[in-house]
Amino acid sequence: MLRLWPCLLILAVPAAGTASVQVPSPRPHQAVLVEREHQVWRTPQRTAEFSDIPHVSARSRCEDTRQPQALTTPDPMLVPAGAGQKIKVSFIIGSDGRVHSPLILQSAGPAGDRNVLRTVRTWRYRPATCNGVPTEAEGKIEFSRR
Repeated sequence: MLRLWPCLLILAVPAAGTASVQVPSPRPHQAVLVEREHQVWRTPQRTAEFSDIPHVSARSRCEDTRQPQALTTPDPMLVPAGAGQKIKVSFIIGSDGRVHSPLILQSAGPAGDRNVLRTVRTWRYRPATCNGVPTEAEGKIEFSRR
């Protein structure tokens, strides 16, 4: 009997291990979490406008002007809020194509403003030109959740 004990142990352990494995069933609150995640990651709508920044030292008028062109402008993650809430931001697009001095014009709360400013600072543009020379331009953009 002592000789058969190790053999029985070898056969019994794998059978017992596979019998106790159960696949967890999907939790009902997972569906709620997935729905909330889709609401958070929904793409915000935005409108933008650009205008030239007048320089005191400019002697000649711009005959050939071109607006800045967006190269990378990822959408910010907006904090879930009521429909129709808007965030307006004003910023300068430098002659280097980077965003400078973003400023909140219409707020949606500190957390939302912080996310929008952090994202807008990463944006890159092909700068506006005046007679073929890169120049600064002011941009205004409005994010809304509809």
